[in-house]
Amino acid sequence: MSEPAIRIFDTTLRDGEQSPGCSMNLQEKVALARQLERLGVDIIEAGFPIASDGDFEAVEAIAKEIEGATICGLARTGEMDVERAARAVESARHARIHTFIATSDIHLEHKLRMTRDQVLAEVDRAVRQARAAVEDVEFSAEDATRSNWDFLVEVFSTAVEAGATTLNVPDTVGYTTPKEYGDLIAFLRERVTRGGEVAFSVHCHNDLGLAVANSLAAIRSGARQVECTVNGIGERAGNTSLEEVVMALKTRSEEFDGLDTRVTTQEIYPSSRLLSSITGVQVQPNKAIVGDNAFAHEAGIHQDGVLKAAITYEIMTPESIGRASNELVLGKHSGRHAFRDRLEELGFAVEGEDFERAFKRFKDLADAKKVIYNEDLEAIVADSVQTAGDRYLFESLVLTCGSDGPPSAKVALDLEGGRVETEASGVGPVDAIFKAISDLTATGSELIQYQVHAVTAGLDAQGEVSVTIEEDGRRVIGNGVHEDVMVASAKAYVHALNKLEWHKARHAPDEPKGI
Repeated sequence: MSEPAIRIFDTTLRDGEQSPGCSMNLQEKVALARQLERLGVDIIEAGFPIASDGDFEAVEAIAKEIEGATICGLARTGEMDVERAARAVESARHARIHTFIATSDIHLEHKLRMTRDQVLAEVDRAVRQARAAVEDVEFSAEDATRSNWDFLVEVFSTAVEAGATTLNVPDTVGYTTPKEYGDLIAFLRERVTRGGEVAFSVHCHNDLGLAVANSLAAIRSGARQVECTVNGIGERAGNTSLEEVVMALKTRSEEFDGLDTRVTTQEIYPSSRLLSSITGVQVQPNKAIVGDNAFAHEAGIHQDGVLKAAITYEIMTPESIGRASNELVLGKHSGRHAFRDRLEELGFAVEGEDFERAFKRFKDLADAKKVIYNEDLEAIVADSVQTAGDRYLFESLVLTCGSDGPPSAKVALDLEGGRVETEASGVGPVDAIFKAISDLTATGSELIQYQVHAVTAGLDAQGEVSVTIEEDGRRVIGNGVHEDVMVASAKAYVHALNKLEWHKARHAPDEPKGI
């Protein structure tokens, strides 16, 4: 496989997962990693192995699962961090360790409380340790854009001499601007010792809305790796959006001297949809490339132009990013083979009991709903895939409500193999359902947010519910889909509780953050 001009380093599973509520369990991470491989990213940063047992398990599992992409584990420069990252990726066919330390005077004084000489010594030791474990080592200077440029030259030169093969220049707090960032990359490429022998990488946050612009400016100045996430998710305002960088290079190739990536662009939309279904975080309608309105034309003059020639107002086609038309795809007479083929077209690989559950849900929905859209199938899959080891399984709901008295809900769950049920009243039907589930699970979590929206148009649309809960500072999002919004609410709450249980069992209370 030829080396791409621009390498795509996807950090959805590491930096993206640090978005509040976007925590994923092991099965979800592996499913997303498989889709990232289909997408064609070059490097998958699978997690931060020292952060928790859950992160270690995920990186280790993805390293064993993925064949084509390089699997990367993040590590601070501490010996234990690097050692744990090395163990997590040791099964990977192509392994990378990504180690980092802060270099700005702000971080040195207030966070690390180290001198510049101490930082240089730490960089040298950590990179050498990582290089002894793997051949592919990336070094990052955290908060590089607020660091002294001459000191960055010293830091990166030390990293190269110690064996780093990729140098990352993170805009950790989204502070820089395109010209400034482009100038910094050019400055470093010219002055870092043996800088021509290594790849320069960029990792931009979007606090000022400039992450993509900064990344493209860096490419103009010679950067050859872009660190990004699907849908641009990440801490605070997010990261560089993978789909925006890839399609900017593809659409405006002449502006970037023909530089391109190895990404299969038709897998962009399926990747976006899969991430949304896993995290429960919907893409904003006006989001570039993958938002619901990205290819919508409401103004009459625009509609007229598009009907005459799409190129009048569309600089790319929906098909180029794998966006299928919103039309009837299957009916109640469709069989398993047609159902499986359609799921594969949408980017889902569902097998065994999960497939049978999804197929039954499809048949039930086909009996109840006149028109089934692609979005319906995506929702069915998200709702049907059961995570191995889930502590709670939703079984049934009987709800009584109206104007004559307080609503009551009778809920039954499968709790570790045994059926339990109870009844509770509330100020509204959702409150009654959640109180009953809370009683059955004895949860100490707090409900932070409850959202509901229709999966598609029409009075017979499925309802998709998203529930955000928090306990001891850990926030998770659960999803549920059903024709009955109250059933979807119960499923979403149970899903959130299962995710919370999984993370509580595997995560340390004080998790380190990344670059």
